Amino acid sequence: MKVLSGNSNRSLAEQITRELDLPLSNANVKRFADKEIFVSIDDNVRGKDIFIVQSTSFPANDHLMELLICIDAVRRASAKRITAVIPYFGYARQDRKSEGRTPISAKLVANMITTAGADRVLTMDLHAGQIQGFFDIPVDNLFAGPVIREDIRKNYGTKDLMLISPDVGGVVRTRGIAMRLGADIAIVDKRRPKPGTSKVMNIIGDVTGRKCILIDDIVDSGGTLMGAAEALLAEGATEVAAYCSHGVLSNGAAERIAKSQLKELVITNSIEQPQKVLDAANIRQLCAAPLLSKAIRRIANEESVSVLFE
Repeated sequence: MKVLSGNSNRSLAEQITRELDLPLSNANVKRFADKEIFVSIDDNVRGKDIFIVQSTSFPANDHLMELLICIDAVRRASAKRITAVIPYFGYARQDRKSEGRTPISAKLVANMITTAGADRVLTMDLHAGQIQGFFDIPVDNLFAGPVIREDIRKNYGTKDLMLISPDVGGVVRTRGIAMRLGADIAIVDKRRPKPGTSKVMNIIGDVTGRKCILIDDIVDSGGTLMGAAEALLAEGATEVAAYCSHGVLSNGAAERIAKSQLKELVITNSIEQPQKVLDAANIRQLCAAPLLSKAIRRIANEESVSVLFE
């Protein structure tokens, strides 16, 4: 087994290899003067089980091309099996035709990864579970729920705790964590007037006197979480925090969250963050490397991955 990394989240790849007690394989991912991507693999990968760690986060197109070229490089070097480890799967929010004459870009990206030569995909908290069906190769979709659940138990306890789904679509995710914590759930009824913006309409459930924890998969602009926090506090919540698997945090979101009424925002390190996010007083990271490394080892040993969540 060998693990190599593109440029999108090398620190996470290094943490994964430390958990696996393996060296990170030497893969040089460079750019020519015209920004074309060039990859060379310095280690022998012939007949090896290869895991390529690469989140397709900002800049999404560059990191996606890096992943595709890395896959092609090791395929042409006669790797036995290639697993694309994509902690954050970019384009996942384009999983359907939202209106006429629009693409289903998540399906296109799935086709590209398969055509490049990947034999399987390992990812975490896909925005839409049906994206697994867009691939014609096996997909293991991990859940950050166990990591999030233990952090909530450690830092917030279970007394007066209420977990909040920021929309109807996230109820299953929220309920799964709440059941194991013995907590109640509530739902934020929101509307999206246009992409990237949201408006809280109602809170479904009584949050008076409760510690409220918002659970979501992606935080991008942060508008949904900040609006929900204001609404929950107005309805009588004592405090509001948020846990999200993927911190996209685009266009000054970290600065806005730092000034918001959120007690804290907790994200995993599926996306490598700039220093301004790491320095924010109310943003904290959880490490996903132990979870990903366990899944990688199980895949390499042909063992069940689903037992990690039973």
